[in-house]
Amino acid sequence: MFKTIEWKNNSVVMIDQRLLPTEEIYRTYKDFLDVAEAIREMVVRGAPAIGVAAAMGVALGALQINAKERKGFAKEFEKVCKIMASTRPTAVNLFWAIERMKRVLKENPKLSADELKQQLVQEAKDIHKQDIDINKRMGRHGSKLIKNRATILTHCN
Repeated sequence: MFKTIEWKNNSVVMIDQRLLPTEEIYRTYKDFLDVAEAIREMVVRGAPAIGVAAAMGVALGALQINAKERKGFAKEFEKVCKIMASTRPTAVNLFWAIERMKRVLKENPKLSADELKQQLVQEAKDIHKQDIDINKRMGRHGSKLIKNRATILTHCN
């Protein structure tokens, strides 16, 4: 089974869904602006995957912020979130994931910029893991409802 998206060595690796099913090409993004462009260009598709990509893009953007003080970090972080939010204005999961990433800052007022960066990376990984778990549960529960030889069409998942 292939992975749609993963966090690897402080970069985001995504399968280019535009090429499926004829090609299985993975693209590696080391800059959050490139992740934003990948979301915009529909490299990643499906609401949950877009949300995960946005969270990872925000985490990558946080790692790119040079500010050492929390106030400067927060200002630059807000810019990263705005850029990511502009990628797919109708993607509900994208905004949900960005808000969840913003909450890391709000709920950890005493963390330094470097500590926040690590927390944000962990939050993106947690969002990804939770998405995988949700999909597995949907599969388990849904499989009980599917009759033999049924045809299944997936939509936005």
